[in-house]
Amino acid sequence: MPPTDPKRQTEASPDARTPHERAIRAFWVTCGILSLALGIIGIFLPLLPTTPFILLAAACFARGSEKFHNWLITHERFGPLVRDWQAHRSIPLRAKCLALSMMWTSMGTTAWLLRARPVSSLTLLAIGLAVTVWMVRLPTRPRGGYPNTGDPQA
Repeated sequence: MPPTDPKRQTEASPDARTPHERAIRAFWVTCGILSLALGIIGIFLPLLPTTPFILLAAACFARGSEKFHNWLITHERFGPLVRDWQAHRSIPLRAKCLALSMMWTSMGTTAWLLRARPVSSLTLLAIGLAVTVWMVRLPTRPRGGYPNTGDPQA
């Protein structure tokens, strides 16, 4: 009987995974679900950003579950954002503008409400400034998408 490659055996059948591998995959799937939930909540709560949590969910699912990862990248709303990020490390200009405007609206309001605590307000504004610098420096997807990607939404 020829020797079998344990790596090939693991990829072929989920039952062949070791308990350690199953635990690691479960960890990534759990992190992905939590990130996705926070991203969805962020659609409705302006203080919570949606885009970074959706991208984090995609990264977690890529490590933990091919099924969840495929679902996310083919999702009608989240898929184009995730595919752009994975292929080109870019996000659409609309997503940037919306994220920054919502973030500054909520952070500005919160800082104003915390004006009696200047350290808290300044800390919040410093975090907002750091996130703004990071987001502005991210590549922006061209308006018409990337040529020759085969994805009309990309």
